[in-house]
Amino acid sequence: MASRRSLTPALRALRQAAQLQQQQPGGVALSAAGLRRFSSSSSSFAARPVLRQNVAVVPRQQVVASSLRAGARRCYSQQQQQPAENKIWNFEEVQKLTQEAKPNVVIVDVREPSELQSTGHVPGAVNIPVVSQPDSFHISEEDFEDRYGYPRPARDQEVVFYCKAGVRSRAAAGLAREAGWEKVGEYPGSWLDWAGKGGKIER
Repeated sequence: MASRRSLTPALRALRQAAQLQQQQPGGVALSAAGLRRFSSSSSSFAARPVLRQNVAVVPRQQVVASSLRAGARRCYSQQQQQPAENKIWNFEEVQKLTQEAKPNVVIVDVREPSELQSTGHVPGAVNIPVVSQPDSFHISEEDFEDRYGYPRPARDQEVVFYCKAGVRSRAAAGLAREAGWEKVGEYPGSWLDWAGKGGKIER
């Protein structure tokens, strides 16, 4: 029989999932009573007898045809839901952008302000930290300007994200897309590549 102790990780995962759901729009709240019911039913699952049932035999051809149809539907669905690819920028392209500023392209440094104070940043970049302020592309334009003191990049502008090593910038690019920005780019090399190749630094 499964012990309650062995179910602890599952309950913990369920609780964490519930907390994450509650933080999202339309999230489903799971009550403590619901968690207790889940614990009780799960812990007694092993003791329940297995009931024998009559199983209908399905012809092999029908199973194969059904599987092929289901696979085709999944493939079509995945193609329909395939997210747009972000434009990838390299050092030379970002460097050229800093030398020949384009009003329709905005470079965004998503590191924390303390990091920028320590290292400086790519010339002309605006700071929108993704870890401490992940909602920056979802709040209103007025709230954004109150928070940062400058306007948020417009939805018809191209935004190019970078961080220290390319991880946070990818997350920020995803958040921007979710918020409605379509012209999204990433500089995967980010600050380590920029500083390592002698890119100009602005403080």
